[in-house]
Amino acid sequence: MDQLNNNKYKVSSLKSKVKNLKLSVERLPKKKEEIVMFECKTPKDVMKVVKEQDVSFIQFWFTDVLGYLKSFAVTPSELEEGLTEGMGFDGSSIEGFARIEESDMIAKPDPTTFQIISWRPSDRPVARMFCDILNPDGTPYEGDPRYVLKKMLKKTSDLGYTFYVGPELEYFYFANDSSPDIIDRAGYFDGLPVDRGTDLRRQTIFALQEMGIRVEYSHHEVAPSQHEIDLRYMDALNMADAVMTYRTTVKEIARQNGVYATFMPKPIFGENGSGMHVHQSLFKGDRNAFFDGSDEYHLSKEAKHYIAGLLTHAPEITAVANQWVNSYKRLVPGYEAPVYVSWALRNRSALIRVPMYKPGKENATRMEFRSPDPACNPYLTFAVMLAAGLRGIEKEYPIPDPIEEDIYEMDEKARSAAGITSLPGSLLEALKIASESDLLREALGDHIFNKFIENKRVEWDRFRTHVSRYEIDRYLPLL
Repeated sequence: MDQLNNNKYKVSSLKSKVKNLKLSVERLPKKKEEIVMFECKTPKDVMKVVKEQDVSFIQFWFTDVLGYLKSFAVTPSELEEGLTEGMGFDGSSIEGFARIEESDMIAKPDPTTFQIISWRPSDRPVARMFCDILNPDGTPYEGDPRYVLKKMLKKTSDLGYTFYVGPELEYFYFANDSSPDIIDRAGYFDGLPVDRGTDLRRQTIFALQEMGIRVEYSHHEVAPSQHEIDLRYMDALNMADAVMTYRTTVKEIARQNGVYATFMPKPIFGENGSGMHVHQSLFKGDRNAFFDGSDEYHLSKEAKHYIAGLLTHAPEITAVANQWVNSYKRLVPGYEAPVYVSWALRNRSALIRVPMYKPGKENATRMEFRSPDPACNPYLTFAVMLAAGLRGIEKEYPIPDPIEEDIYEMDEKARSAAGITSLPGSLLEALKIASESDLLREALGDHIFNKFIENKRVEWDRFRTHVSRYEIDRYLPLL
């Protein structure tokens, strides 16, 4: 196992060198003539496009507390009412929403999110809009994850900042959804003919571009059948919407090609799991508030306090960024998943990294939080990361020294001497820390905080009492 872990880290070091040089990256075709950005601002704009494009149905999208996409469709004849008044639904049937005695909810679409769904037939197009969830009196519903993020972004705006994020979502292609049967044995940056997902990624990128989502590049990841498509950074609310669209698009393109795509954090034993490294920065107007050209790391005081905030509160927000029992099968040393609370410039065994692709370039200055996985609720995850960073700025948390040596090679005594602690090792441990977190309760609000913790405790209890295939194979013949 030690040799396996060493080999994994050698691959990680090679990744850093290759990525810095930007060699062999799958550069993306633009197909600009196929990209239609409707840029609707008002309900009137939406109605005009629906008529001109002969849209047959309009899907209303939103998420439950766990990040599952929920949707229902309306016809154009009902759209005007839906845009102005919203559409009612039974909130008691949505995880983490209302109790049955207070179940009436309203989904009101955001016209700025209107876009035609690119993978549906073009002769009778279908569109989608993301919704804000409201109470019957028209006030925002506190159980809406999108509202949680909007509240945190309002606080950020009041401080003079705009929050930008650029996530890197990894995922697997399998032959079906019942077992992790890989479709290729390729590795990091491998191309044809061993990379069997090249055309799947290409189709997915075209579909995302046609929905107005900018993609930077894509490639095969380290594990067999594992892939990555990176989105161009944007403000956090639009990015959370884009992440939901991305995950749906990846899965739908895979389905249309007879395979299955999964964002499960750790589907294959002995191989790297899938992460969602989140690059983030704060801007004041058009200036990057994280940049200071006179600093040895090109980091401003705000950036250092923000990083310190994330380091300090990382264990508390782990239950949100890594919300599944399976998430903690990925968060183990030796598979590139960061479990040690530290920061660095180049060291990929650290929890937070300051990328050095373009050192000294203001707009490129950012920090990368490496522990979240792609199966999280992006609205909640972006909100709690931001809350931790802002707490660091507000309280002027001091930043520790960066750790540039391989933390996986340190023994426990060396890590302790360097002040390096660990993230929670299980969902149970993460929930215990989260349930005592004032920062998490403040960021999520009482409703979602309580519903989330309650749901995750149920999941842990089910996992704890479940008899696995491993136990049957190992113990039944012996005991």
